[in-house]
Amino acid sequence: MNSDKPKPPGVLVVVAYRPRPGKESLLLQLTREHVPILRSQGLASDRPPYAMRARDGTIVEVFEWASQAAIESAHTNPEVGRLWVRYAEACEYVPLAQVPEASDLFAGFEPIDLG
Repeated sequence: MNSDKPKPPGVLVVVAYRPRPGKESLLLQLTREHVPILRSQGLASDRPPYAMRARDGTIVEVFEWASQAAIESAHTNPEVGRLWVRYAEACEYVPLAQVPEASDLFAGFEPIDLG
């Protein structure tokens, strides 16, 4: 009999980042670094992340936090804090509903290679 506790469920999230003027390259770099940094801290699952660009330049990312507890602990993690400072320089977070494609029945985006 396996006495290990079941792993808590992950939390799949969709987030939209609207680049600040002249910060498109920095935002793209951060998008590529984001999930690997979270994984290095034990905060993101092994599920592959996806990133895409909307017509207005907004980057939409889909990734999985390891758990709700991981989301909560990210707020006190120094490495994540440094990452969020860089995001604040590069973009503003916007509700997915503000991405024009989000109102399309089949929302289409330009894929971003995270490799």
